[in-house]
Amino acid sequence: MVGNEAQTPLKSKNVSYERILNRYGWGFTFFALILLITFLFYPIIYSLYLSTMSSRGIVQKFVGLNNYLRLFNDQMFLIALKNTFTILIIQVPIMLFLALVLANILNDKSIKFRSFFRTGIFLPAVTSLVAYAVLFKMMFSLDGFINTSLINLHIIKEPIPWLLDPFWAKVTLIIAMTWRWTGYNMVFYLSGLQNIPYEIYESAEIDGANKIQQFFYITIPMLKPIIVFTTIMSTIGTLQLFDEPMNLSSGGVTASSIGPGNSLLTLSVYIYNLAFKYMPNFGYAAAVSYIIVFFAAILTVIQFKVAGERS
Repeated sequence: MVGNEAQTPLKSKNVSYERILNRYGWGFTFFALILLITFLFYPIIYSLYLSTMSSRGIVQKFVGLNNYLRLFNDQMFLIALKNTFTILIIQVPIMLFLALVLANILNDKSIKFRSFFRTGIFLPAVTSLVAYAVLFKMMFSLDGFINTSLINLHIIKEPIPWLLDPFWAKVTLIIAMTWRWTGYNMVFYLSGLQNIPYEIYESAEIDGANKIQQFFYITIPMLKPIIVFTTIMSTIGTLQLFDEPMNLSSGGVTASSIGPGNSLLTLSVYIYNLAFKYMPNFGYAAAVSYIIVFFAAILTVIQFKVAGERS
């Protein structure tokens, strides 16, 4: 009896102390929750509601799913969708493969000045988006550095219309994006490579595996989680592509088309045009934005599915 009576006050003290901790804990997280609800959850819910409205300025009318059905007959939307997926299918694999190759090379301990090369390749990722886009616009102009160099090296006879032809405009955009983001993804692969035991490569070399075989049968399988992560992030980033097309296009936000023949028109640029450039239709722009969410979710699920089956 005495032991039970002694334990009862201790239990009550512990319970009251936990309640105090919970109270203070909710107090500390209260402001963070308010900010999340105000600036994250409310915009998501409101934009979903807005996608069911047809708006002309401040005048709004409920149209249900008509905004989404309208997309199938919207030629500008189809052009933006085609351009976005063309860039995605070509640029992302090239960029990630280059990042993987560079990371594998710069992980070799026998290479001198590795830190210098790593820093140099990563630096484009921290440059200003506008600055590097304007730089590429100058370099790839008709009388720019690229055309001048190619002519002086007798590789071409006439200047290439990099930013004046629909095909070459996409090529320029892909080159610019690859230059900027390859080093960023390379850092992820380098961190993963440094966690792979070097003894595995030594054993493979003893068994007769050359560097290429080690790369495809050891490096890539061991880095699969990081490769999946960078693929998903690069896919989402490309679906949201905005800065580079706007700054590489001949007239930017004031141009009648984004790139020659709208060749650089992407989904995000089209959303901007719908909301701020043309007659403002925020409801239709919200519907297009949810198409990006839909494709990002579908592609992410597919990538996880493919990676899971291969494991």
